[in-house]
Amino acid sequence: MTIASDQAEITIHDLTVGYTREPVLHGLSTALPRGRTTAILGPNGSGKSTLLSAIAGVLRLAAGSIDRATGRPPAFVAQRSAVSDALPISVRDTVSMGRWAHRGPWRRLTSHDRAVVEECLACLELLPLATRRLGSLSGGQRQRALLAQGLAQESDLLLLDEPSSGLDAEAQRLITDVLESTKARGTTVVQVTHDFTEALRADHCLVLNAGRLAAAGTPDDVLTPQMLQEVWGIPR
Repeated sequence: MTIASDQAEITIHDLTVGYTREPVLHGLSTALPRGRTTAILGPNGSGKSTLLSAIAGVLRLAAGSIDRATGRPPAFVAQRSAVSDALPISVRDTVSMGRWAHRGPWRRLTSHDRAVVEECLACLELLPLATRRLGSLSGGQRQRALLAQGLAQESDLLLLDEPSSGLDAEAQRLITDVLESTKARGTTVVQVTHDFTEALRADHCLVLNAGRLAAAGTPDDVLTPQMLQEVWGIPR
């Protein structure tokens, strides 16, 4: 069941965030609809990943607030490059870590936990790779494993940092299909992307520019020729 999009899953008010004394995001206020896909776009350095990390709760806010409709922790799927090749862990163990949100680190998994892990491996077509070391996988395979770990958390909010960037067409298709199925079950999906085609498939878009909100709304309302020229310098 898809939840009505007139309800906000995330409400952001006057948000300021920075890694040092210099803010990356400045006074940002917006709302993200529940049970829908929101794409966060903008040029390099505009604050996209910073906003996603702030929503995930991994960055301290300098000012403002981020309010959730529910108190459940979000599932945050980082870019595959953020995971070391040297990490001595299998694909199945990687996905199993997603259950720590329910069981706690290093706790023995229940039969339900194991069933969730196997289901997530299957939906990302990872069962044949389940015993492989994560660091031995291709970029697309590793990204699928990290997404499976996020899905295994069974959160109602899934946050993704460029989940399809640099992947081949088949891997992109699979990830797109899985995210659509996830949204159809009522999960709110928020993803950073540079891909305008991917953004056009979203229900809602945020455009950031120089750490400020340039536009928010449906893709048709936001990704206009004027906006593409003003933010990205793309000629009309």
